[in-house]
Amino acid sequence: MKTRSHKQDKVNVITLGCSKNMVDSEVMMHQLQANDFEVVHDSNDEDANIVIVNTCGFIDRAKEESVNTILQYAEEKAAGNIEKLYVTGCLSARYKENLEAEIPEVDAYFGTVELPALLEKLEADYKHELIGERVLMTPPHYAYLKISEGCNRTCSFCAIPLMRGKHISKSIEDLVKETKGLARNGVKEIMLIAQELTYYGLDIYKERKLADLLYALSEVEGIEWIRLHYAYPSKFPMEIFEAMKKLPKVCNYIDMPLQHASNSVLKRMRRQITVDETTALIEASREIVPNIAFRTTFLVGFPGETEEEFEEMVDFVREMRFERLGVFQYSHEENTSAHDLEDDISAELKEERAARLMEVQQEISWEKNQEKVGQTLKVLFDRVEGGYFVGRTEYDSPEVDNEVLVPTEGNFARIGDFANVYINEATDFDLFGDIV
Repeated sequence: MKTRSHKQDKVNVITLGCSKNMVDSEVMMHQLQANDFEVVHDSNDEDANIVIVNTCGFIDRAKEESVNTILQYAEEKAAGNIEKLYVTGCLSARYKENLEAEIPEVDAYFGTVELPALLEKLEADYKHELIGERVLMTPPHYAYLKISEGCNRTCSFCAIPLMRGKHISKSIEDLVKETKGLARNGVKEIMLIAQELTYYGLDIYKERKLADLLYALSEVEGIEWIRLHYAYPSKFPMEIFEAMKKLPKVCNYIDMPLQHASNSVLKRMRRQITVDETTALIEASREIVPNIAFRTTFLVGFPGETEEEFEEMVDFVREMRFERLGVFQYSHEENTSAHDLEDDISAELKEERAARLMEVQQEISWEKNQEKVGQTLKVLFDRVEGGYFVGRTEYDSPEVDNEVLVPTEGNFARIGDFANVYINEATDFDLFGDIV
């Protein structure tokens, strides 16, 4: 067993990118604390002598932010403000050799699954008995639950398998144990995340087991909301919607990135699904769960995307009337099969198409929100800000979806608690109301 004599070490963990990276940082921080390190997260204080940057390498903007952050702390190290600088995460996994050559000030680079090696570099032990435990960086009443790592899909535009590897599911037993631990610490809402939820269980159980997992997690006392993120539409296991219908704790919400709605583009993207199949899936989901909130994302500017193909996507969005929608602009990623195609859509046109698509969604969102005026909705409150208690309905995930704003004057709410809110006003992306 290693022992550390320099207990004055303080580590600042900087997290970039998605919720999956956040969970990795939470696990890392718990391991560091168990090894007697003082740990802070995204701190602006200047008293940490060690910095660990957990990077994102998903698209160009994310890579640029990661590189700039590494350079910022490399300058801090050169100036003598910090002693050690380590880099981990997706960018480090994908471009380790390049980064070592270009930013040699970093003491060591690690991939997405090299936490034990990082701890060893810090003369710390990887404590296996802590698996499933972490320091929450979210508000204490909700947490992300990573149910698997990696991805076996072959989407032509996506570099995630290069950084995260093949799909590896966690067992139902381990996830239930982890969820019980979260519940004991006051978590009321868990958001299931993975690169691809519907593949869950195929590697260890030889069949899709997401629905079984939902039944098991619903038994955990203290958990009131279970939310599904990042599902793949092709060959979608419909028993998930049946579980959603039967289980009160499973939010009537699903995040399913569709990426496009032109058959020719979907084929070039290698999405293994057609527009008709997608339409049938959405209609079936709404038939089984009539009040489901469908969140999706689309990708504009894929190589060769014509105006006609883009308009097919716009028409599809108008027809489907999604409750929640986000838009990404295509990023030309090395070592993906789409990189062999010419990135022939200008940055200006990508930006214009993204804005046009979001304009359509903005109108849909406004209309759907107006329908909620006069309704009473169950709301979970996340924070107080600008004279309002700010919360969410079961149809909204933190940071990406609509919010419910209740004036602090004349109302009382506890952060982390539920309350029924009468909606008396609505804008494009927010609801306003009073507690009843």
